[in-house]
Amino acid sequence: MMLTQLAGVVLAEAAAHEEPWPLIAPPYVIGGSVLAILLLLMFVCVSFMNLGNRHDAVEATDDPHKQHTAKHMHHDGQASSDH
Repeated sequence: MMLTQLAGVVLAEAAAHEEPWPLIAPPYVIGGSVLAILLLLMFVCVSFMNLGNRHDAVEATDDPHKQHTAKHMHHDGQASSDH
């Protein structure tokens, strides 16, 4: 507990003597820019939301050359009991 108090005092002393970072623009300009960027990214995400519904779903084929076939030891719809 004493070390925590000591660390708090040291950090408070260090922060009291530092000048604040200069901003490149007023805070409302920075906030507005961040909001505009996030809205643009949201628009891009919403634009691609319906992309999966363009074509009918195709049944996956069994590719023996895949490294992981995603079958997970299931045979005839039943899980394997030898885990």
